[in-house]
Amino acid sequence: MTGGRLVFAIPGDLATPSGGYGYDRRLMVELEGLGWQVEHLALPGGFPQPSAKDLETAEAALAALPDGSIVLVDGLAFGAMPQVAARQAERLRLVALVHHPLCLETGLDAAVQARLEASERMALASARAVVVTSAATADTLIAEFSVPRARLTVALPGTDKPERHDGAGTGTGEGSGCRGTKTGPGSGSGDRAGPPRILSIGTLIARKDHATLVDGLTLVADLAWQCRIVGSKSADPQTSAALERQIAARGLAGRIDLAGSLPDVSTEYRGADLFVLASRYEGYGMVFAEAMANGLPIVSCAEGAPRDLIPAEAGRRFAPSDADDLAAALRALLTDPPALARAASASLAAGRALPSWRQTAETVAGALAGVTMDGAP
Repeated sequence: MTGGRLVFAIPGDLATPSGGYGYDRRLMVELEGLGWQVEHLALPGGFPQPSAKDLETAEAALAALPDGSIVLVDGLAFGAMPQVAARQAERLRLVALVHHPLCLETGLDAAVQARLEASERMALASARAVVVTSAATADTLIAEFSVPRARLTVALPGTDKPERHDGAGTGTGEGSGCRGTKTGPGSGSGDRAGPPRILSIGTLIARKDHATLVDGLTLVADLAWQCRIVGSKSADPQTSAALERQIAARGLAGRIDLAGSLPDVSTEYRGADLFVLASRYEGYGMVFAEAMANGLPIVSCAEGAPRDLIPAEAGRRFAPSDADDLAAALRALLTDPPALARAASASLAAGRALPSWRQTAETVAGALAGVTMDGAP
């Protein structure tokens, strides 16, 4: 599919290690591979709660673009600049990329939540097309933001598939993150010995709810395990500090490692036995998809897009913010090696069926091609 010229407007630092920015980075590369000329337009980092100066700078950047330009705007900024979007939509072909609605971020007070909801609803009315990263987000935008279904395109994030290793052993050993010689929890990855390794990947912010994970791990402290939580500590210093205090108070400082953000997490999946994320809401959940591609059994919240993404047989589900339920899910897998192995096999099979990044780009390219024609949204 041969494309044209695309301006991709993204707020903040494109190198930020998060699922949303990761999606943007890979999409740019893959669209270029499909023949699109992609220009990265950097917007101020104050979004989604921009200052007046941030809005002025963003509008000036958009105003400098030629009439008729196709502009894909990351939802972190798009939903927070409705007046700018309305004015620029008269001359630009604006497409919104919504990872998840801004007002659904955990920890917002009621006033900020209401303001963001109204702002995003108004902004989305100016978009000729809206790309979302899950069917669940599409349903939310239709039901709560009045976006017509015909204007929506679901482009699931792509997933890199680790190389298969022939002769790896049993059904749980076909992915680079699976242990073909593994006979049960604690038998390690390859030649590694020691207790089962639990992996969680997510920025240390309230929505990821690592606090519930720590509480759940406290309830299974009688079992053998080590846990590694990978994610930025700087995005929300208060949440990060509270989590460190919680781990120390529970006496788990020697068993739970807050590793911070890492430029490459592929080795983390390969070294793990079980993936857990207590996040209360995800627009999609790219780390879940990566864990499945690596054949890791998954313990996840029973709500939102991950519920649709992760087959029930790939692990266990727990109620949001319910540490007792999370602990029961962990115990069920950590004490039952055959169940853990079955979950790993189901996870791997599901991961292999996920779309590639090229397929994601082709879907987005189709939506972009649809706005090259004249006409109002």
